[in-house]
Amino acid sequence: MLKQIRYFQSVVRLGSFTAAAEENFISQSAISQQVKALEDELGVALLERKKRSFTLTAAGEFFYKKSLVLVADYDNIVRELQKVSGGSGELLRVGLLKGYSGKEFNSAVFEFTAKFPDVTVEVTHGNHDAIYTLLRKGEIDIVLNDQRRAFSDEYINIVLDIREYYAEISSNSPIAQLDEVDIADLKNTPLILLSTPDQQETERSFYLNDLGFQSEIYFTEYIDDALMQVIQGKGYMPIEGSGDVVQTTTKAVRLTRNGKPIIRRYCAFMKADNPSKHTGEFIDILKNQF
Repeated sequence: MLKQIRYFQSVVRLGSFTAAAEENFISQSAISQQVKALEDELGVALLERKKRSFTLTAAGEFFYKKSLVLVADYDNIVRELQKVSGGSGELLRVGLLKGYSGKEFNSAVFEFTAKFPDVTVEVTHGNHDAIYTLLRKGEIDIVLNDQRRAFSDEYINIVLDIREYYAEISSNSPIAQLDEVDIADLKNTPLILLSTPDQQETERSFYLNDLGFQSEIYFTEYIDDALMQVIQGKGYMPIEGSGDVVQTTTKAVRLTRNGKPIIRRYCAFMKADNPSKHTGEFIDILKNQF
């Protein structure tokens, strides 16, 4: 009956037998039969069927609302049961670049969890080298990272997005009046970076030697601390994109190097011989978010 209830919920939520059938990978006639079998089991009509549509009966509306709580409780019981039995169910281990602020990853986890409710997504945050090392050692399955080295055949390398760098700077700074600024013109303004102590030298080398920044660098582990320094005019913080929300305390100014935009490639990486069976499904969902 539980599967029939889930089918019924899909039909109601999507407002269509056809869409619900596609979501559950069965035929329209099959899902219609399953909902009818549920009604027969309960002894009440849940749907008032018309030619090409339906409406919920009073009993159907009541059952739909209660069934949502019922199924949620069942899912929670199953998760707790796995813990009690010493198992944790299937696990997908994902490494996420520290400081990544895009909504795409969260949306991908949301969609993946809805499709594979029995798989737990375990997220590890870290700097580029830290999560790359975990991937190389096989301690995580997928990495969402920036590209800092040539692609290797040992990994499946997927470019998800290319974003321009902006400088988040205090709105009180005269530089905030500009639409773009060359990093050479910021050499006297400190660069504020998020990094753990063990990754500071790696980050310093990347920003100075690879990207060509010339500023003195201040490190902090916390985004709130970085923003507070920016707001007080103590430096600028590199971000990707100009932001969706209009800020009054800070301004995002496009960064250039020799007149050309500075870009950052976000990629998904996984080992070519990765044994986890859900990595491909997660990557496909993630790609669709960009």
